Parts: sequence; C-alpha cells; structure tokens
Amino acid sequence: MKRRRGAATRSGSDSRAYQQVVQEAARLLAQGEAAGFDDARRKAVSRLGITLRQTPDNAAIEQAMLQYRTLFQADGQTKQLRHLRQTALQAMRLLAPFEPRLVGPVLAGTAPPHSPVHLHLFADTAEAVALFLLERNIPCEHDERRVRYTLETWENLPLYRFVAGDVTVELTVFPAQSLRRRPLSPVDNRPMQRADAAAVAQLLGGTT
Repeated sequence: MKRRRGAATRSGSDSRAYQQVVQEAARLLAQGEAAGFDDARRKAVSRLGITLRQTPDNAAIEQAMLQYRTLFQADGQTKQLRHLRQTALQAMRLLAPFEPRLVGPVLAGTAPPHSPVHLHLFADTAEAVALFLLERNIPCEHDERRVRYTLETWENLPLYRFVAGDVTVELTVFPAQSLRRRPLSPVDNRPMQRADAAAVAQLLGGTT
C-alpha cells in the first residue's frame, strides 16, 4: 500500500509539473518572450527547474495560451489580431495572381505579439513571385521553409519575407498544382487550415 501511495504521489507531482510547464510556456508565447513552441518549452523547463518524463505537445501549449490571452490580454489581443488580419488581407489582394491562402496563428486567432503573417502562394516558379515583388518595389528577403506532408515526409520550399508597415509577411511558395495538397500543422499534425481572401474578409466582418 505504501508503494502504491508513493507511486500516486509521484504521478500527481508529475502532473503538476507538466501543467506548470504548459502554463509557463503558454505565458512566454503570449507575452512574445519565446520564438515558438520549442523555444517556449525549453525556456519554461529551464526557468522552472523542472525535469519531465514527457514534455507538453504544441496543442496543449496552444490551448493554454488561448486561455491566458482570454484572461489577461483580451482587449489588446482583439485589436492586434484584427490589425494582423487586415494586413494579411491587403497582402492577399496584392498577391491575388498567386491564389494566396492565410495559414497559421493569425488565421487560428492565437498569434502572439509581433507575430508574422504567414501566407501560402502557388506559382509555376518561385522566381515569378520574386519578380512580382521586385516590379512593385517591395524589398524582400529570400529563405526556405520546411513543410511536412506526413510524419516522415518533408519538403523545403522557397520563402520570401517582407515588411508591411509594422508587420512581417512571410510567403511560402508551393508548386501551382499543390493548392489542394495541405501540409501538416506543426501544432496538431493534422492537415493545415487555409483561408482565401474572401474567408479572411469574413473573419474581419466584411471587406476593408
């Protein structure tokens, strides 16, 4: 009996430690003190001095971040999210020839402070996107983004990054025929949600 009580105590302790890491990682993300889920987990474990058998997954941290922002950042979150979505819609209208889709935290409503807008574009070549931006005098940086279609399948795709006002916009360029092929979300490993310009305008309550 003593052993069982001890095991239960350890289990309860593990559960409390797990929740502490979840809440701290969520706070770090909500406050803009972590660059992403992995960074938030590392910082939370380090700051709390906790060792876990299994660290929290992205979905648990995201859910806790939503709760944190609802409790402590509701007014600011609403204004910030609307600003990010307005910027996304403006960029999507500009980039209409590439059938842009909004993805990630700005679409999900979980965007932390200073979050970039993530758009998926579809083009015959990545150079077509670069030329399009160049012709409109939009300075951009070139990079790559790794996307995952299955737990074992990855692809590196071209990414262009530019600044619109005070918001960073990131464009991942997919092959033109990939519009219906959705990569997996880094949050829950399910096919990523995408929204076209009409859907984003609807989120904003109409056109802007």
